Amino acid sequence: MNPLAKELNETLSGSAMYELLAPYGRRFYFPKGIITQAAEAKQHAHKFDATVGLAVKNGEPLHLEEIASHFSGLSAGELFSYAPTPGDPKLRARWQQEMIKKNPKLEGKPVSQPLVVPGLTAGISILSDLFFDTGDELVVPDMFWGNYRLIFEGRKQSSLKRFTFFHGDGFNLDAMEAAVRESAKEHRTAEGAPKAAVVLNFPNNPTGYSPTNEEAVEIARRLTAIADEGVKLLVICDDAYFGLFYEDGTYTQSLFADLADAHPNLVAVKVDGATKEDFVWGFRLGFVTFGCAGSSPEQYQAIEKKLGGAVRAAVSNSSRPAQSLLLKALETPGYAEEKQAAFELLRDRYHAVRRMLEQHSLPNGVRALPFNSGYFMAFELENGGAENLRRKLLHEQGIGTISIEDRYLRVAFSGVDFEHIEELYRAIFQAMHDSA
Repeated sequence: MNPLAKELNETLSGSAMYELLAPYGRRFYFPKGIITQAAEAKQHAHKFDATVGLAVKNGEPLHLEEIASHFSGLSAGELFSYAPTPGDPKLRARWQQEMIKKNPKLEGKPVSQPLVVPGLTAGISILSDLFFDTGDELVVPDMFWGNYRLIFEGRKQSSLKRFTFFHGDGFNLDAMEAAVRESAKEHRTAEGAPKAAVVLNFPNNPTGYSPTNEEAVEIARRLTAIADEGVKLLVICDDAYFGLFYEDGTYTQSLFADLADAHPNLVAVKVDGATKEDFVWGFRLGFVTFGCAGSSPEQYQAIEKKLGGAVRAAVSNSSRPAQSLLLKALETPGYAEEKQAAFELLRDRYHAVRRMLEQHSLPNGVRALPFNSGYFMAFELENGGAENLRRKLLHEQGIGTISIEDRYLRVAFSGVDFEHIEELYRAIFQAMHDSA
């Protein structure tokens, strides 16, 4: 094992962050190679910097004006230079400030500094590298983002342990708790302690559901109780659609804020980003933040270095222009107001969908699953037929939807302008009745 990895492991030793690491995570480190030497040169090489493989002209990155002309307000360095592997330091600090502003419960809680990754998918994938190995298990609701299959089953040869998402019109607390407890009985850390991992994705894709205030408190309480019984517990908070909450009584903070200092045996990881929060889907810009009660600043730095090493090994670094543009936006007056206007636009579409559901009856065996947030809502077809319905809508009406396991039809109302919501749902209702 590399001496740098051993040094990081010694720093993390005795913590749940260390015990939950897979073999990959234990042997990983951030190299003191070109990246570290270049960073040192940037501080002290006042004459010439001949470190990084980057071409320079007159002190700025060499670039093509044909490309630069399409940008305004950014310097050549902000556009064309490499970003540090962990991300632009100013952006990381600013994102942490924004994260605390959005999640007041985080105020004063020691957590790691957000590390930049090229999108939330990459963040979750790199976490799977650090914490999952062949035969490990991730607890997920039965309504989950399909890419978890590729990441955990395909890449890591781990398995997904499902629990039923809904109980009545709310989140199925008992099923979640039972699944985590069952997983902990079957899996152990290298040190012999029971372990489990669960992903919480709110607002949920594909259902568009987020927990109520009461449910959020109970989720945190039950997971903390499991950790208090000696289980080493990894909780991944997939906050891809964070902030898009449309109903009173819905929990509007990330569960990371509740779990970041819940128990020394519970490692909470927040994976979020600009993708949906700031409506920049193609920027591929995400963040990963760790929280675990009792962790020291040195331990957070150690886990950041392991994560940074994994980023370096996979993609080198994240997009410099995307980071520069996001930082500029966060610092620009009027940013918050424009973002609020975009939120209200989506909220209006949500309420238009609600009105359509209230005004129209569904065929027997079809129901709209509970939803209160995010981009989506979903219909459950108890007797199946979602794929036929999808194809009927597509080929007869020119309407695209997503079928899931032939039982659910997901509709992304985020992708349809307000004035067309009524037409969209009338067509869906009619196709359902025709197929009944």
